[in-house]
Amino acid sequence: MSNPDLINKTILFVKEKLANAEGGHDWFHIQRVYKNALLIAKGETCDETVVKLGALLHDIADSKFHDGDETVGPKVAREFLEGQGTSEDVIAHVIQIINNISFKGGNNEKEFSSIELDIVQDADRLDAIGAIGIARAFNYGGFKNRPMHNPEIAPKLHMTKEEYKSSVAPTINHFYEKLLLLKDKMNTPTGKEIAKKRHDYMQGFLSQFYTEWDGEL
Repeated sequence: MSNPDLINKTILFVKEKLANAEGGHDWFHIQRVYKNALLIAKGETCDETVVKLGALLHDIADSKFHDGDETVGPKVAREFLEGQGTSEDVIAHVIQIINNISFKGGNNEKEFSSIELDIVQDADRLDAIGAIGIARAFNYGGFKNRPMHNPEIAPKLHMTKEEYKSSVAPTINHFYEKLLLLKDKMNTPTGKEIAKKRHDYMQGFLSQFYTEWDGEL
């Protein structure tokens, strides 16, 4: 199968699998990450097929929607790619991207390194910040019936992977526990440049949020 055919079949597969997904982790999230990844890849020497497949399949079965099971996504991705006759080296690389892309509290060390992982990880993190990131955070908070903000619950920094996965904190806390940390965790020059603009936008939003919360002019 030629690469264009494989990418097109992957797009159709992902659209079908995520047809009823939560709004922040649906096909449109994948599409945005895919576009971000292609933009970043222009400035890097990389395997574009791996980048495209990694971006398209990185959230095919997000563990937070599968009782925390991190094996589901890689399994689904492998079964699909094997069914398309994809080479084992490409499959293995894509699986490594899926396994290593997540934030997981920000303290985890990557067990695998490649420019393709760097690109897809930056692309995914860009979709977690800025205007879209704000919208996604509150969408997921509403989906989980969490309060927007509770001044009595302080953000918990430096969480372990387990603490991060089990957190039920208010949505505003998520900005300090993850979103505002991402700017300094970007891998590529393009990712860093875009992240700074989106980071600044979030800081402006938080300033306005607290002004309104406190009933100030």
